[in-house]
Amino acid sequence: MSAVIIDGYTVAATVRAQVAKSVSALVGQGITPCLSVVLVGEDPASVSYVSGKEKALREVGMKDASYRLPATTTEEELITLIHRLNADTTVHGILVQLPLPRHINEARVIMAINPEKDVDGFHPVNIGNMVIERPCFLPCTPHGVMYLLKNAGIETRGAHAVVVGRSNIVGKPLSILLARKDSNATVSVCHTGTRDLASITRQADILIAAAGKPRMISADMIKPGAAVIDVGVNRVEDDSSPKGYRLVGDVDFDAALEVASFITPVPRGVGPMTIAMLMENTLLSAERVARSS
Repeated sequence: MSAVIIDGYTVAATVRAQVAKSVSALVGQGITPCLSVVLVGEDPASVSYVSGKEKALREVGMKDASYRLPATTTEEELITLIHRLNADTTVHGILVQLPLPRHINEARVIMAINPEKDVDGFHPVNIGNMVIERPCFLPCTPHGVMYLLKNAGIETRGAHAVVVGRSNIVGKPLSILLARKDSNATVSVCHTGTRDLASITRQADILIAAAGKPRMISADMIKPGAAVIDVGVNRVEDDSSPKGYRLVGDVDFDAALEVASFITPVPRGVGPMTIAMLMENTLLSAERVARSS
């Protein structure tokens, strides 16, 4: 058996095309959706990710009001900028790229963002609404995973979903989305305190790896026929690559391919969906403004 490879790149392109069509309609009404991505410092992974977001904004016809600030930016200066963006009625979404330099408190920065512009879905107001199943901006990567599952026809209702990783960005919100009534999965969350991890992952109908450890999920940890979603993006040394490294996921892809029924690759799996969902959230914010005007 060889798993069906879920091409997140192609699915994300379809989502962006749909967003672009809706953006065009809004522009015709005199409203251009606008996203402000704030990057502090020059972390290579963050710079690459922000560049991808800026490219996507151009592709869907949104306005890019991004800021690239030096690593020496103070917390006060960053929060002052956020308050200014909160008050700017032409800006519909604000995203502060994480991680931030150590001298800046990430929680304070997230709290400073107006929940109605928090298109990353990290503000406690949006997280709380997600938990109680009220309308909100869903965190982009978990939302992207749920979209891929639905698009691939993978049934979540009644399935046992195992999430490996409990980060605030992916693991925790994804476990909540899977357990909500519209998904109706039974969810187990594994982490560094989990005993005999393999015995839990082998029970999963849907296995989601989001721990940030290269190839930690081996083929013998996967239930035959399970759907495997690999959220991990890890750099490993590769002398044959011009960059000196290559990207791999948290799953041993080649081995898992022969055990799973569905699997996402790295790259071209979950990553492109994160940006696509960000574009969708920004569109939703702009549409809300259009309805209220």
